Amino acid sequence: MTLPNCPQCGCEYTYEDRGLLVCPECANEWTADEQEETTEGLIVLDANGNRLADGDSVTVIKDLKVKGASGAIKQGTKVKNIRLVEGDHNIDCKVEGFGPMKLKSEFVKKN
Repeated sequence: MTLPNCPQCGCEYTYEDRGLLVCPECANEWTADEQEETTEGLIVLDANGNRLADGDSVTVIKDLKVKGASGAIKQGTKVKNIRLVEGDHNIDCKVEGFGPMKLKSEFVKKN
């Protein structure tokens, strides 16, 4: 039997203890029944651990070099109306001055 990922932080190392599912990273505890009720899809967290959703606005927290571009996306750049996707670069967005871009959620914070 494979255990589900943590619904709070997305950790894959959950374990069962006395009828509860437990996350070793964020210490979240829940029952299997609660997991079935919250049939949520993709869970993406920003650099501060806040949950992101489609349509959110985020701010870049460090300068990001862009391959093929002469400059970098500067720290403090605001990005509006993000879309969450599967994969390593899990934010799909348009960055002003750069166009369509995929970003890693670990380099942004929710506004």
